[in-house]
Amino acid sequence: MNPTYQPHEVEARWYDVWETAGAFKPEANPDGEPFSIVIPPPNVTGVLHMGHALDHSIQDVIIRRKRMQGYAALWLPGTDHAGIATQNVVERELREEGLTRHDLGRDRFIEQVWQWKARSGDRITKQMRRLGDSVDWSRERFTFDEGLSDAVRMVFVRLYEDGLIYRANRIINWCPRCHTALSEIEVEHEDDPGELTYIKYPFTDGDGHITVATTRPETMLGDTGVAVHPDDERYKDAIGRTVRLPLMDRDIPVVADEGVEFEFGTGAVKVTPAHDPLDFEIGERHGLETITVIDGTAAITQEGGEFAGMDRFEAREAVRQRLREVGAIEKIEEHPHSVGHCSRCGTVVEPLLSLQWFVQVDDLVGPAIDAVRDGDVRFVPKRWEKSYFHWMENLQDWCISRQLWWGHRIPAWYCDCGETIVAEEDPTECPECGAEGLRQDDDVLDTWFSSALWPFTTMGWPKETDDLARFYPTNTLVTGFDIIFFWVARMMKMAYRFTDQKPFTDIVIHGMVRDEAGAKMSKSTGNALDPLDLIDEYGADSVRLALIQAAAPGHDIPLNTDWIDASRRFGNKLWNAMRFAVEFMEVSDVPPSGGYPEAPVAEDAWILSRLHEVTTEFDSLLDAYRLSDAYGLLYNFAWSEVFDWYLEMAKPLSDDPERAPAMRQTLGVVLRDILKLFHPAIPFVTEELWSHLGDGQELLITSAWPEPPACACPPEIGSLTEIVSGVRQFRSQHQIARLAEVPVLVVADADLPEWWYRQVASLGNCAPVASSRPDPVTGHTRLSADGVEAFIPLTGLVDLDAERPRLEKAIAELESSVARSEAKLANENFTALAPEDVVATERERLDEYRNELAKQRRQLEELG
Repeated sequence: MNPTYQPHEVEARWYDVWETAGAFKPEANPDGEPFSIVIPPPNVTGVLHMGHALDHSIQDVIIRRKRMQGYAALWLPGTDHAGIATQNVVERELREEGLTRHDLGRDRFIEQVWQWKARSGDRITKQMRRLGDSVDWSRERFTFDEGLSDAVRMVFVRLYEDGLIYRANRIINWCPRCHTALSEIEVEHEDDPGELTYIKYPFTDGDGHITVATTRPETMLGDTGVAVHPDDERYKDAIGRTVRLPLMDRDIPVVADEGVEFEFGTGAVKVTPAHDPLDFEIGERHGLETITVIDGTAAITQEGGEFAGMDRFEAREAVRQRLREVGAIEKIEEHPHSVGHCSRCGTVVEPLLSLQWFVQVDDLVGPAIDAVRDGDVRFVPKRWEKSYFHWMENLQDWCISRQLWWGHRIPAWYCDCGETIVAEEDPTECPECGAEGLRQDDDVLDTWFSSALWPFTTMGWPKETDDLARFYPTNTLVTGFDIIFFWVARMMKMAYRFTDQKPFTDIVIHGMVRDEAGAKMSKSTGNALDPLDLIDEYGADSVRLALIQAAAPGHDIPLNTDWIDASRRFGNKLWNAMRFAVEFMEVSDVPPSGGYPEAPVAEDAWILSRLHEVTTEFDSLLDAYRLSDAYGLLYNFAWSEVFDWYLEMAKPLSDDPERAPAMRQTLGVVLRDILKLFHPAIPFVTEELWSHLGDGQELLITSAWPEPPACACPPEIGSLTEIVSGVRQFRSQHQIARLAEVPVLVVADADLPEWWYRQVASLGNCAPVASSRPDPVTGHTRLSADGVEAFIPLTGLVDLDAERPRLEKAIAELESSVARSEAKLANENFTALAPEDVVATERERLDEYRNELAKQRRQLEELG
């Protein structure tokens, strides 16, 4: 073995070996029970970010373990065609050549995008390999694959025929730069300082005015009403009257509508049905006229009168100025508020009334809600069910059309006679009038439409494929909380509509990877960590383990690179322990499974009992998707018990010809099972170490999951570790030379076995002897544990004149700590308002202070 752990050498070696061996395919366990996960498809334009690294690490832990448990485990990979993102990338390349997509025309532009995908579209899949994703690449899918595209068209047509897809004018999010409608997830909200402009609208009968407040005064050019809440006493006499719209000299009515908020502004709101979703609904309810005053380029239309042709922001200031001139402004206040921006180009999004295609969702949500409510589908953590129900029960119809060229083109054709034809196959003539030369709709479908079908179309639906029969419904979906509404909910609706089955059973929700201060990572703020840079520096295994250990279910991760470095150090510790066992303890040819000693000696029985206990608890935690707790448990067992204790216990046994073979057998199976349990999280280094520990005939990735048998633990092990720890602490505190002999007088309630004394002597570098209780006990340091007392004579080892003031100082510091902690816990504001875990931690800290204080006081008494 290499004397030092070199992550990059190790990680460069194994991925191709696994893939060539077919280890990622479910066929590796042909008779196993099926288990499947479909990967949330990353954008084909994307690069691996920390969210991907977390998401994929969790999925890989789940699938690798299931594979080792004998399941026919399928982790199906794929990428999303990412309509707007991909189109923007290719358009940017064209701009560098002085071209636009319109210069090429639709067909040539789409050819250009396919060429880009062939050239650059596999970047993220290469990065997934570096991370160690054990996906079945032979089943890789793309949302624009021919089969998936056919399924998308079939779903659209069926929904249309069922009356669940329609075309209508509605308010949508519009990007004036990308010239397309946007989904909510494509809109990023940022705080804007903003201003609230109070405008006076005079009553047309000449008696007073009503004041409205707006952050967007330019939209007043399209006002067709003023709305107040019907229960607002301030405006009871205004309802039913009309006001004159300043600058436009248009009379508009005052209407009563329950959608108005009492608290905003003056309680009276201007109604611009063409440029605000709430205003549109109010306008629909009261039959108000719709006037579009901002176009798709964010310029003022001819309906805006003297402001026509101005950019919207230029018009905002111009409108304000003219309102001042006519005396219509009452006041202007600062008003910070959230403003939507296009996630692709950063342009401020404009709410526009636009003719778009929509999915009517009311008839789709029922089965998707019932499945979660009845427990057929469950969220982990369960608290996310509340958010899911809230979203599902308050859905608006889904705008599915996008004004792009790259994407699934809407299968609708228009005839000059007014007929609209929606069909799976391209029509050649109008079925109504027989005319040819039909015009297909220019729009494409929202990317999330095809993604909503991902769990079953990737398995071959609508064809009745073997994969669909065997692996659908899938078992587990792992994803972030931010796309429960945009993706999870839509997959649920579509799955029940078209397969009459759930798409998955468990929905495992993880948090967001943030910087160490808890802020969202962003390239613009310079706090984003690149997982590929971290892999270059620390290795993929270290990145994976740090993320897994930090990923408490549903909680965000304030990632610190120190955690990744600690994971790298653990890899080094694991490497050194394995090298010590193989090269110095002569452990080799460990069987791939089984091989546990039938009658282990005391030290071996202890570690085997702990192996059984830890593995049992570890499995329970993983079954509950508590990966962080599971690997925290395993990490501590490996480091604190196997490496720090058992390896040290094994050293003296290696020279005993009678006990060495059993020790090697025990050490071999313990280290083997540790490698197996760690493999799902740190696959590369464990596979490498397995190749040195085993017989080289079987890969770790496809080996059997460990099931160590129960083993009786010798009762004396607790007192052994406590006494040894006390002796080590004594030597450290008093800086006793390593070779100096420390006598230890052992007083036990029952006779202790010979192995106990031998291990205490070896581990504590001391000379323990059975004894009666010294009289007097003063002049000794006393250690106690589980019915055993140990006394270390101080004479000749410790300077008593120096020891007494040291203990007195330590006692004074501990008394102060106890007093501070007691005062904190006596403060009702702290115990009532602080989080429960913070209060619990403080109580544990107080117990530790008190125990240590009692110990130090006792030691002072023992000095005499």
